[in-house]
Amino acid sequence: MSRIRVLVTGAGGPAGVAVIRSLLRRGEFDVVAADMDGWASGLYFVGPDNRRIIPPGLAEGFFDAVAAIVDADGVDVVVSTVDAELSSLAARRDELGAVLAAPSADALATCLDKWVLVRACAAHARVPESTLLDADGIARERAFPVIVKPRRGSGSRGVRLVESRAALEREAPDDDQLVQEYLPGDEYSVDVFMDAAGNAIAAVPRLRARVDSGVAVAGRTVRDDELERTAAACARAAGIVGVANVQLRYDVAGVPALLEINPRFSGAMPLTVASGVDMPSLAVDLALGRSLPVSVPFREIANVRYLEDVFVEVEEIMGHGVGGA
Repeated sequence: MSRIRVLVTGAGGPAGVAVIRSLLRRGEFDVVAADMDGWASGLYFVGPDNRRIIPPGLAEGFFDAVAAIVDADGVDVVVSTVDAELSSLAARRDELGAVLAAPSADALATCLDKWVLVRACAAHARVPESTLLDADGIARERAFPVIVKPRRGSGSRGVRLVESRAALEREAPDDDQLVQEYLPGDEYSVDVFMDAAGNAIAAVPRLRARVDSGVAVAGRTVRDDELERTAAACARAAGIVGVANVQLRYDVAGVPALLEINPRFSGAMPLTVASGVDMPSLAVDLALGRSLPVSVPFREIANVRYLEDVFVEVEEIMGHGVGGA
């Protein structure tokens, strides 16, 4: 029986590394690792014949390069772990030549525009009071401080705390920015896995105890029915099928409210897998049309992260420019 070939992109990021490691533990999968950078560590978790260099996700030739790898390598499933790649792949998934383990183009469009997202989820869960940073939004009566942030983009880039009305009125009107209610409570990331019918097979809340460059480097899973229900409701409202990461923060009344949804594997996926929910494997099984469990339980567990080196021969480094310090 031939093994199932799975192409995992973003092999240099923490999410890509987590997905590759998870799938390698299942002997039926033959993993092909891809990244735009020959120094990406995840490339070297697989053999030399299974390493690929691809263009950046926003490059004009990105989709064609991935489709060429699918064709040449007989890939069955493509798993992208990079935000910038998802929309391009999902928009042309019927041309890819393999099953794409990613949400629909509509779900991606909803999640990647925070203004669209809060309106989609408002009837289903607590969302922060939000307006565009336009003239009406600036003039609106509201409590301070507030958060101003880009409608699109991931992580904390461009997010800022505005302390007063005078400071908000100094902001230049910009329909690509949001003004949102400030949520003062603890923040949780919830890795969710939704089946094709919109049911949550698993929702695993994580307390982000330590964060470096937007990625949790220490944390713990937390059993909390309210967090699990809220995250699942938001993912369902956004149209997620498969994996997503729902970020929640408590308001002044102690109610968890939506911050954003990342429609991909999170960088802290190893903690979710260690807690008992192997979402990378579930994602590939879903893509292949296999039967899935109704629910997967998890346990409370903590992690700390450390730097780990992968040693390879110099001539194995892919691409050019292997010199330097």
